Amino acid sequence: MVVVFGSINLDLVARVPRFAQPGETLAAESFAMHPGGKGANQALAAARAGARVTLVGAVGRDAFAAPALALLHAGGVDLSAVRAVAGPTGVALIEVAASGENRILIVAGANAHVDANDVSADWLRPSTVVLLQQEIPAAANRLLAARAAGARVVLNAAPARAVEPELLDHVSILVVNETEMRSLAAASNLPAEPVAFTAAFARRHGSIAVVTQGAQGAIAAERGVCYALRAPPVAAVDTTGAGDAFVGVLAATVDRGCSLCVALTWAVAAGSLACTRDGAQPALPHAAEIAPLAAILESQAIVRLA
Repeated sequence: MVVVFGSINLDLVARVPRFAQPGETLAAESFAMHPGGKGANQALAAARAGARVTLVGAVGRDAFAAPALALLHAGGVDLSAVRAVAGPTGVALIEVAASGENRILIVAGANAHVDANDVSADWLRPSTVVLLQQEIPAAANRLLAARAAGARVVLNAAPARAVEPELLDHVSILVVNETEMRSLAAASNLPAEPVAFTAAFARRHGSIAVVTQGAQGAIAAERGVCYALRAPPVAAVDTTGAGDAFVGVLAATVDRGCSLCVALTWAVAAGSLACTRDGAQPALPHAAEIAPLAAILESQAIVRLA
C-alpha cells in the first residue's frame, strides 16, 4: 500500500511561444485546466503503475475542488482521507514554452491545512510506503514521518526548501532534482555532484538517495552501490508532470518489492513518457506503457561501487 500525504491543486496552464521578459506582455497560444499538485500527481502515477494508493490531503469548498479530484476518482485512488476545508483549493499557474520547459507559481490554499492526524495509524505498517513532498507545511511532514517510523518513508524534497535534519533521519528514500540536491547539499555539508551526493547521503543516513537529472536520467545509491541510468530520447511536449511521474512510479515499484535498479528503470521510463503529452495528470502513463520501456532501460543501467 502507498499512502501519499501531500498537495492537491488545479493547474491553470498557458502555452506560450517563449517565456516573457520582466515587464513584457506576451500573448499565449492556448489555455487549459488540469488536475495537479505534487501529492495528487504522485498518487495517480503510483495507482496507474499498479499500486493500491490512498491520498491524504485537503481541498477547498469551491468550484475547483471537483475538477482537481476528477482523475484521482477515475484512477481508483482512495480519497476517503481528503478533507474539504475553508478557503480555496490549491492552484498552480503554469507557463509551458514551445521547448517543453515550464515555469510554475503555486498558491497553497487548502494545502496549508493538510493534517498528519488524518493518516490512520492502521496504515503505518512496515509494508506501507509513505510518500511525502514539500508543497505542504514542513511541520505536517515532520509529524507524519515521526509517526511513520515503522513504515518506508519516501521524501521527494520538492519544491526546494530547507529540510529539517530530524525529518531526514526518518527517510528511507530521498528523491531530489539537481536544484534541490544543491540546496540540500549546501545545508547538510554534502558534495553537490550527483554521484558523490547520493553516495554520501546514503552512507550518512543508512538510506537510499536518488537524484533526477531530467533528460539525462537519474542517479541512485544504496548500501555502497550506485546506479546510473540515462533517459531514453523522447520528443518533449510538456515536462510539467515528469518529476511526479518518476516519484510516484518509484514508490509503486518499491511497494511491490522491486530492487532499486528495477524501480529506477520504471521511474525513468515513466518520467520520460510523461514528457510526451500535455498536462501533469493527463500525461501520466499506465503500467502497460511503462513496462516495455523499463525492460529496455534495465539492460542499460550502469552499476558501480559508491
